Amino acid sequence: MSGIVEWRVSVGLVGTVYRYLSVPILVPVVVAVVYGESPLPFLATILVAVAVGTLLEWQAPTDDLGHREAFLLVGLTWLAVPMLGMLPYLVAGDGTVAQPVNALFESMSGFTTTGATVLGSISFDTHSHAMLMWRQLSQWLGGMGIIVLMVAILPELSVGGARLVQEEAPGFDLTKLTPKIRKTARILWLIYLGLTVLAFLVYYGLHALGMADNMGLYNAVAHALTSLPTGGFSPEGRSVEAFSPAIQWAVVFFMIVAGTNFALFWYALIGKPTKLVDNSEFRTYLFSMAAVSVFVTVLLFTGAGLASIPERVPTIIGDAEHALRQAVFQVVAIVTTTGYASMDFNTWSESAKVVLLFGMFLGGSAGSAAGSIKIIRWYVAGKSLQRELFTAVHPEAVRPVRVDNSVIDEGTIGGLVMFILAFLAIFALSTVVILVEGHANPDISLSALEAMSVAIATLGNVGPGFGLVGPMNSFLPFSDPAKLYMVVLMWIGRLEILSVLVIMTPSYWRR
Repeated sequence: MSGIVEWRVSVGLVGTVYRYLSVPILVPVVVAVVYGESPLPFLATILVAVAVGTLLEWQAPTDDLGHREAFLLVGLTWLAVPMLGMLPYLVAGDGTVAQPVNALFESMSGFTTTGATVLGSISFDTHSHAMLMWRQLSQWLGGMGIIVLMVAILPELSVGGARLVQEEAPGFDLTKLTPKIRKTARILWLIYLGLTVLAFLVYYGLHALGMADNMGLYNAVAHALTSLPTGGFSPEGRSVEAFSPAIQWAVVFFMIVAGTNFALFWYALIGKPTKLVDNSEFRTYLFSMAAVSVFVTVLLFTGAGLASIPERVPTIIGDAEHALRQAVFQVVAIVTTTGYASMDFNTWSESAKVVLLFGMFLGGSAGSAAGSIKIIRWYVAGKSLQRELFTAVHPEAVRPVRVDNSVIDEGTIGGLVMFILAFLAIFALSTVVILVEGHANPDISLSALEAMSVAIATLGNVGPGFGLVGPMNSFLPFSDPAKLYMVVLMWIGRLEILSVLVIMTPSYWRR
């Protein structure tokens, strides 16, 4: 292959992704039949997926997938799949997502597991069971990674599969699980599927035991599909607030699981459970959530964390369990970028909101379904800072940065720092862009804190923010250009920025 990007190889494989994606779209078809609803939006989408996918495959050359083509394939896939995913909303023509920009926003938010929505809490009744299930399913498909799934099932991606997986989900250390990347991808998807089934059994089991009246079969499936991908979509307008404390604690557990490096579960399954407890990133991940949760619990318990007393939670002040549950739930949902809500934290004080904003930058573990910056990057950055402070006092010392007895090379540290800087720079720029939108759009009013929450909620794939985009509100009032900008933020955030920036540089396209 020449030094120039052979884009037709990447486009052809996008066609293959389209054809295979037609299979899971049968799930909402079945739901539509069960509930006596029209399956037409999904049947039409299947037809488009097969037709367009076949056409794209026909023009593809037989060249192997190179390094540059891997970058392009991943970037194109994560644009093309949400474009396909918006078709059911448009064909159905119901509610706010019948408008193209809104449909694309909802679809991109679904597949990138962001959880931001343009539906609003009162719009859910206008949509069928099948359509709401499609929202849930889109997050489940995007959680572990569409490319990881394709590597697992397509033999033509066995060559170059490790490169593809690395570009789709930087931070994965997949090649150490098994010698063959295709087998590793299958293992990860089977773990992901198994944990999803377990979540369903727990949710529905609590319903069967009389501990969750409205967590029936449909809701149990729907929420299992968005717990493990750290997605946060819910068929309920009030999110997880609609369910009992038992369900809320169960959801907390699965959000923590979903934000953990899935490779650690593999080691536990093959008889190496100590890999989990000995992992520095995992311990830091748990400690970070615990520390922030304790702080927020104190704020809520004393009332200092509430700007107003919401009618739905009148006993939170002085109620230790209630304050602890709300604090832990929201902190875990924010840190893991799941985006569920157990109460409207728009009612919280500015100090409590600032703590949540801090949590939005943490993220879960590398190798998990969580978004944002991720704990491992902060951990290594902290170790690197310690090293710099030590060598400033002892300039003759040679002190490598170590994580779990492994030396981190300087190139990796440099790339990590560059990612954090790029993330923060795009966040700052986006905050300004959103503030400008707030001044130009008479339908919205945003404070600086709320604008920051919009920027990190989309770039970090967190979901809800504060004020206008709080957990019980929606992104609907923003203008179409602003929503398209947020679509781009969700896209580059899901691919962790650098993979997208690479294909935008002129040198990428030159020999």
